[in-house]
Amino acid sequence: MKKYFLHAICLLTLICYVGCQSSPEPSVLQQQAKIGWGQQDSILQRIIPPTFPEKIVYASDFGATGDSLFDNHQAINRAIEACHEQGGGKVVVQKGNYLIHGSIVLRSNVNLHLEKGAKLSFGVNPHDYTPLVLSRWEGTMLYNYAPLIQAYQQQNIAITGEGIIEGNTQAGWAAWKRGNGGNNQKADKKRLRQKGNDSIPVAQRVFGNGYLDLNGDGKDDGFGDEKPHFLRPSLIEFLECENILLEGFTTQNPPFWSIHPIFCRNVTIQNLNILNGTTNDDGIDPDGSQDVLIRNCQIHTDDDPIAIKAGRDQDAWDKMPSRNIIVRNCTVSSVVGNAFCIGSEMSAGVSHVFVENYTVTKTKHGINFKCNLDRGGFIREVFIREVTIDTATKAAVVFQMDYKGWRGNHYPTEIQRIYLQDVDVEWGGKAPIRMAGVSEKPISKVLLENVQITSAEEAPDLQFVEQIETKRVSINRQSFLWEE
Repeated sequence: MKKYFLHAICLLTLICYVGCQSSPEPSVLQQQAKIGWGQQDSILQRIIPPTFPEKIVYASDFGATGDSLFDNHQAINRAIEACHEQGGGKVVVQKGNYLIHGSIVLRSNVNLHLEKGAKLSFGVNPHDYTPLVLSRWEGTMLYNYAPLIQAYQQQNIAITGEGIIEGNTQAGWAAWKRGNGGNNQKADKKRLRQKGNDSIPVAQRVFGNGYLDLNGDGKDDGFGDEKPHFLRPSLIEFLECENILLEGFTTQNPPFWSIHPIFCRNVTIQNLNILNGTTNDDGIDPDGSQDVLIRNCQIHTDDDPIAIKAGRDQDAWDKMPSRNIIVRNCTVSSVVGNAFCIGSEMSAGVSHVFVENYTVTKTKHGINFKCNLDRGGFIREVFIREVTIDTATKAAVVFQMDYKGWRGNHYPTEIQRIYLQDVDVEWGGKAPIRMAGVSEKPISKVLLENVQITSAEEAPDLQFVEQIETKRVSINRQSFLWEE
């Protein structure tokens, strides 16, 4: 008995020795991934939600009435302004249905708190969202109708609570995209993009109702045409703001993108429930923003649940990139969009993005980095792990430089140092993995590790790529190994 025991010990020792000897050293890309993930701690140390004075201001004290009939636009804005002038605090909107004809304007040091059972229901008359404000529409700066909730150059602002923000897009805004064959929006979109391409000064990009009076003399500044335009405003949009908290509430039926921070810093977005509107109803779109944390959100949209943006084409090349963005513990679905997306407006550059524990029920594309040869810019240092996708109807993973809307320029995007680890896809659609670079700037330095796509129609499609490393990748239950 003792003899057999000694033999067993020797055998186990030999197996352990051989196993240890045969374990490969981590590759360069694996080492880079490990180092990259370690950068999150330093980023999180900078992302600190704002705090507010203990003072409470009730919107009802300024005339707000939640009877679904009274227009609360002025009352809620008066409450916010009063709270701001008194040094800040919490503006509380109590239970009720608050009709609002116009834009709510947040001010520094104010937390707009929507109690459970409170609903802000916005009207759809475009005239109510004037005067026009500086904005960014699909990556190009302009003057447009005001977002339904807005802030410009403010610090320490928040929207919190368990209430609902209702955009009512189906009652009006949706027709701008769907009505008249979508021709109204198409014409203005083309006009705006041409102005960006030609570097027309932003003050001359007047959309909305075609009337802009920046100097307050009551006259148009000279570049408006006084004609209606059809570029839908965002639901919540903050421009050049710092120290932002969005927490707890539900959004639904946005006219356009749901939550859109532009050139913002130190942004915390957590525990939100974001529901769909009409086409182009992205959930959360950090745009030229830095130090952003998105976590514990439920997002169900027609278009992209989370899309990292950084401006379009020439209009963005001299503007702030998006970087240091962390996405954690979110559950999403999309009807026609991308479960997680970078682009297509990414021309100022996107880097240091971290996505983990991301659950996708259904989407068209799972992970999509999209741009075309008008964009330029870069996508690099992107770290994604622990992603579960039930159904991607077209493709599971896409990195592309041939996205739609190309205007004929030739500014290839740099896409490199991308790390995908622990991705589990049940149905990967037609092309499970698609990478489309260009000959003079291939997509490079991509790690695919522990990527399992149970079912897909076709083989991966990789064009103009280099230094792609696949480790434990399987498609249709068969190992996939990329070789140069």
